[in-house]
Amino acid sequence: MKKTGYIHLLLTLALTLSAIPSLWGHDPRARTAVQIPDILEYRTLKCDFHIHTVFSDGSVWPDIRSEEAWREGLDAIAITDHIEYQPHKDDLPTNHERSYQIAKPHGDQLRIIVIRGSEVTREMPPGHINAIFLDRVTPLDTEDWRDSLKEARAQGAFLFWNHPGWDGQQPDNVARWYSEHSELVDGDLLHGIEVANAREYYPEAHRWCLEKNLTMLSNSDVHNPLNLDYHVHHGDHRPLTLVFSKDASSEGIREALFDRRTAVYTGNRLIGRETFLQPIFQNSITVINPQVQIVGDGRALIQIQNDSDLDYELVQREEDPRVGTNRELILQGGKTVLLTVAGRSEERSGTETVHLQYTVKNLLVAPDVGMAVDIPLEITFVPEKQEPGQ
Repeated sequence: MKKTGYIHLLLTLALTLSAIPSLWGHDPRARTAVQIPDILEYRTLKCDFHIHTVFSDGSVWPDIRSEEAWREGLDAIAITDHIEYQPHKDDLPTNHERSYQIAKPHGDQLRIIVIRGSEVTREMPPGHINAIFLDRVTPLDTEDWRDSLKEARAQGAFLFWNHPGWDGQQPDNVARWYSEHSELVDGDLLHGIEVANAREYYPEAHRWCLEKNLTMLSNSDVHNPLNLDYHVHHGDHRPLTLVFSKDASSEGIREALFDRRTAVYTGNRLIGRETFLQPIFQNSITVINPQVQIVGDGRALIQIQNDSDLDYELVQREEDPRVGTNRELILQGGKTVLLTVAGRSEERSGTETVHLQYTVKNLLVAPDVGMAVDIPLEITFVPEKQEPGQ
C-alpha cells in the first residue's frame, strides 16, 4: 500500500472514531442553559406550552419532546396534541392521554416539568384554543367547542388562543377579534393569547393582551423534530414563554400564568409588560466602571457587560448637554462592549451623575414601542489646562 493510502486509511479511521463519542467515554447528550436572569422575587422559567407528537399530527415520539426541552435549556413544556385531528390513527390508536403519559416519566428523570394539555381545534371563530393543566383530555372530545372549553375550565385549566393571525384561518395574516372571543373572556374561558407562534409575531394580539389584561404567550407549535425547524447548534432557538414563578413547580407556573406574569422571547426580541422587561434588562447589564474622569472635551471608555443571551439594541433617546456618546449601541449577549463618552466643555468641573438615555428597540412594551432605559454614570469633569503663558 502506498504511503498516501496509509494516510487516507488513518484519517478515515480517526473520523469514524470521532463520530462515536461513546468510544472515548463522552456522552453526546448535553444541556445548554438559556441565559435570562431571575427578576424581582421570581424565578424566570423558560417554557413552551404548544407542542405536538405522533399522537396527533407531529412527527416525534413523546419522550423525545422532553429530551429536546432539556437539551435546549427549558424548564417546562406542555404536550398539546389535537383532539379532533388524528392523521396517524391507522398506525396509532386514538388515545388522548397517551402522549402525556409517555413524555412525563422521561421529563421527571430530566427534571423537566411536563404539563398535560390539549389543542381544541376548531374553525375561526374561535379558532384553535389550548387547554393546559388538565386532569384528563378525553372528556374534552365533544361536538360543541363551548362544551369542550367548559369541561377544561371545570378541571382548572388555563386556556389560551393559538396563532391568532395564522394564514390557515386568516388568509391575510391579520389577527381579528370576534364576538366569540369576547364571550370566552367574559365566561372565564380565555386567559391568554399567543403573541408569538413559531416565527410569527402578532402585534394585534400584543395589543389585545394589554387592553384586555390577558396573559402573553410565545410557543413553538413544533411538529417536526426540533432541530429541523430551529438551528439550535448555531444560536437559534424556539420561541419561549418566560414565566416569572415563585418556584420551579407545575403549580407555581399555573399560578403565574393566571396572574399574567410572563414575557415573550422570540428571536432576538423580548415582548411584554415593562414591569418585567425593565428588571430583566437591569439584571442582565453590569457597568464595570460606572465612575470615570473626563478631562475637558476628552473621552472615557465605559465597559458594559451583558450576561444574557440577548443582543440588546440601543438607540439614543435624548442627548445630554454635558456629554456626547454613541447614538446606537448593541450590547452583545455574553460579552462586554465599550461605550464612548466625551466631554462637551473644556471648562466643566466637579463630579456629576449623568443618566445616558436610550431606547432598547428589541424590548417591546407595546407594538412598535421599545423600552426606555437609563444608564447611570458618575463622571468627574476636569477642566482642560491652559497652555503656558496664556
